[in-house]
Amino acid sequence: MKFDVQEKNGKLILSLYEKRLDAKLAPDLKGEFLIICTSAIKELIIDLSEVQFCDSSGLSSLLFAERQMRENGGVVKLVGLTDNVASLIKISQLDRVFSIYTTVDEAMTGGKKEER
Repeated sequence: MKFDVQEKNGKLILSLYEKRLDAKLAPDLKGEFLIICTSAIKELIIDLSEVQFCDSSGLSSLLFAERQMRENGGVVKLVGLTDNVASLIKISQLDRVFSIYTTVDEAMTGGKKEER
């Protein structure tokens, strides 16, 4: 799995460099979320701008991160959703669970949320 994790101003940014977020990748991603979603981190920004396809297992991994962060008093923000991924999130009504932003900078500052 290709990804990068950076900390900026007390916020953690996970950038996923994969075309597919599916059953093959989801278990590894959940493992990473288990490690990084701690009470010390209050905001996790997940950059999905490279992801072209996501299935139910991929959504499950994102929900896992959200649950871990919520239990530790934090939030998850999604960034850079492609049309396919955004459509899946909207159909599954997860746009009510996640704050969605166009860019990492907007998510960092709490700027305008993305509307689709």
